[in-house]
Amino acid sequence: MAVAIAPSIRLPLKSLSLTPGSCLTLEGLSWAEFEEIQAAYDERAGIRVAYCDGTLELVSPLPAHERPNRVIAYIVTALLDAQDRDWEDFGTSTLKREKKLAGVEPDTEFYIQNAERMRDCMRFDLEVDPPPDLAIECDLTSKTTLEAYERLQVPELWILEDGELRINLLEDGRYKLSTTSLVFPDVDVCALIPQLLQEAFEIGSSRMLRSLRKRLADA
Repeated sequence: MAVAIAPSIRLPLKSLSLTPGSCLTLEGLSWAEFEEIQAAYDERAGIRVAYCDGTLELVSPLPAHERPNRVIAYIVTALLDAQDRDWEDFGTSTLKREKKLAGVEPDTEFYIQNAERMRDCMRFDLEVDPPPDLAIECDLTSKTTLEAYERLQVPELWILEDGELRINLLEDGRYKLSTTSLVFPDVDVCALIPQLLQEAFEIGSSRMLRSLRKRLADA
């Protein structure tokens, strides 16, 4: 359920609750107001925030949204480990740049190419730090969120929707769909990720991952 609120209406933010699956949109907000609202929700588990050029969205994902994104993160780390590549998982850490009037909280985000640079980072600043190499979203339908990622210059964005994985690669500042991943150019992740997700739901995530790691080690 999506609800839009006019900017003239003042909300008691800390007392406001969103039911799972709902989305609240606020328009005409300044950057300062975005940061105030983000701070109010910062300690609330399960509330995701996206802001772009005055439009703010607060989303409370369903459990069916949360579980796939964690399983995908496990798969990504298994593939990277099999290739002996360093990585840092920053989870849902907020990505934002005031100069770009954009902020977003991915389901999962990874530093890979810049893993060594970011390994001891506890609080990053995209005005000086690079964006993550890979961000992952499940069931992303928000234009606001997609444009925010473009403004933040995240080079690769995976979106899982209706059981299908779409790879978005940044080209000239805009996302274009691709069948090939920059992070895993030799892996057909569009086919592999949905297959492994289904396997995880059928036999369990831990068993799927053990089987995947064994296959990767034997390859």
